[in-house]
Amino acid sequence: MTDAPADAIIDLYQRHAAAWDAARGRGLFEQAWLDRLLGLLPRGGRVLDIGCGAGEPIAKYVINRGFALTGVDSAPAMIERCVMRFPEAAFHVADMRTLALGETFDGLIAWDSFFHLTRDAQRAMFAVFEAHATPGAALLFTSGPSDAEAIGTFEGEPLYHASLDAAEYERLLADHGFEKLSMVADDPSCGGHTVWLARKRQ
Repeated sequence: MTDAPADAIIDLYQRHAAAWDAARGRGLFEQAWLDRLLGLLPRGGRVLDIGCGAGEPIAKYVINRGFALTGVDSAPAMIERCVMRFPEAAFHVADMRTLALGETFDGLIAWDSFFHLTRDAQRAMFAVFEAHATPGAALLFTSGPSDAEAIGTFEGEPLYHASLDAAEYERLLADHGFEKLSMVADDPSCGGHTVWLARKRQ
């Protein structure tokens, strides 16, 4: 499979930001995992939401729990919604693949965002996670359950997803200073998501 569908992701979300925002459920089926992440952080700690979309419901939940949130997304139309909704937080238009904020965070989230990257881009993202994580920082991300590429659809257009296998994710975490705390494939309590929770070694 070529990288063409993956390269179209940013434009797809930019053009259909309103439709995505309307379709994104506000029910927080992710809450148990978010609570596990936030429970590892210092009170009022700094959280980086990588691929934050329009900010609801995840960024909203983190902010309401009293954490200092910074969100990044590659689609300006998504960030415009975030800025309007959450003026107390910091948001940046940025491609996660080249993210270099020059800051570190106590918690990092890449929920339903990182899996739009090609396999090679996903491998490279672990250096980005490492560069933005304080010692002891917690990392929460979703992936596919196995090594594969898949093309879904959104607004009638191709929507790219990819995943490495679990063993490679574990190696990448270890190589970049993270310890895996938990991984559940196709978590039935979380809408069938495959979820990873890790922590950077101190």
